[in-house]
Amino acid sequence: MLNNLLFKHIDNSSLVVFRIIFGLLCFLESVGAIFTGWVRKTLVEPEFTFSFIGLEWLQPLPGYGMYIYYAIMGVFALGIMFGYKYRFSMIAFAVMWAGTYFMQKSSYNNHYYLLMLLSSIMVCLPAHRYVSLDARLNPKLKSISMPQWCRMVIILQLFIVYTYASVAKLYPDWLDATAVELFMKGKRNYALVGEFLQKKWLHYALAYGGIVFDGLLVPLLLFKRTRKYAFVCSIFFHLFNSIIFQIGIFPYLSLAFTLFFFEPKTIQKIFLKTKSFYDSEEVIVPKFKASLLAICSIYFLIQIGLPLRHHFIEDNVLWTEEGHRLSWRMMLRSKSGRVIYRVENKDTGERFNVNLNDYLSTKQKRSASTKPDVIWQFAQHLKQKFNEEGQDVAVYVSCKVSINGKPFKTLIDPKVDLANAEWQPFKHSSWILPSKQD
Repeated sequence: MLNNLLFKHIDNSSLVVFRIIFGLLCFLESVGAIFTGWVRKTLVEPEFTFSFIGLEWLQPLPGYGMYIYYAIMGVFALGIMFGYKYRFSMIAFAVMWAGTYFMQKSSYNNHYYLLMLLSSIMVCLPAHRYVSLDARLNPKLKSISMPQWCRMVIILQLFIVYTYASVAKLYPDWLDATAVELFMKGKRNYALVGEFLQKKWLHYALAYGGIVFDGLLVPLLLFKRTRKYAFVCSIFFHLFNSIIFQIGIFPYLSLAFTLFFFEPKTIQKIFLKTKSFYDSEEVIVPKFKASLLAICSIYFLIQIGLPLRHHFIEDNVLWTEEGHRLSWRMMLRSKSGRVIYRVENKDTGERFNVNLNDYLSTKQKRSASTKPDVIWQFAQHLKQKFNEEGQDVAVYVSCKVSINGKPFKTLIDPKVDLANAEWQPFKHSSWILPSKQD
């Protein structure tokens, strides 16, 4: 039963076409980051970056190094697209993308995380066995089929992403459309649609439509009767996100996922008209079956478990941000903050306020004003800077934060020296004050 479910061979048209689109989008993301100025603003101009805690050594290359880094990623993306040295190109792109993902948090985006996961999954898939330079150079590699598990891992990953994204929206400020209204206020100056986006009924439609779309998309795509309707809704949803929120390649990558839900013959007629159709039901159990099952089981247990961890950490994740990342909590709230960093020389008792402009970019200042982990990291950075000058210092932070336009509340305990406080990766940090305050 399990062998038939996972290792029965099916037509590989969906995977082949997805590889081509995936490679093209990765190329556009890589070179686009250079030409839009994203690399310059995020990785070149800042003095340092807020990498993931524990990976502080992972910093951008000096000078113009990050331009070269992204250009090389673009070359590997073309290798993926054309299926040339596919496995090597895919591994190289996955490693380099993971590097730039963990390197900075000021432009943190769940979509970047998804691309990292997909790149890792694609390393393991035989996506280069048709319409590829590898297959042309080595005809023995050519194949018109793939094991069914190749399709299933993509669908299961999508189901996890969309389901958690839907569940995360079930909180008061989303249900009364407050969060969506605040998002749309920032779009008021958009030509033609700016005023339309301020309609209250539209905010409710987007709020509840988002919950329903995320929660039902994958199940509706799986059933033939509802597939076309779900696909049309998907086109509208992702194009809306692309136009209004301008989030790069990811709406189009999301649309490319639908390839795995349609019949192979349909995909073939549209994209691969000269390809033979695989209609056998051969079951080929690989020698690495046990290892494959073990790796997939561990991977998906982690994927299911990570987004749940904030339930085991004290207070509300919207306030503390503890357990927020890697959890598919996408575009849920608007957050603003006011912060003052005070440095005290322990030997002289001298105190002074830090001018953030001397250390941080505009994006970094926003993160260092609202996100506790970034606030802690900046305190550590200040400590290191002053230690290099021979000063033993303490860093105190006065920070007030507003979520979804609500009154400002104190986020960080101003009496705690964050330069010498420990970061708690798996539990609540006591220097983050409660969300419910008198």
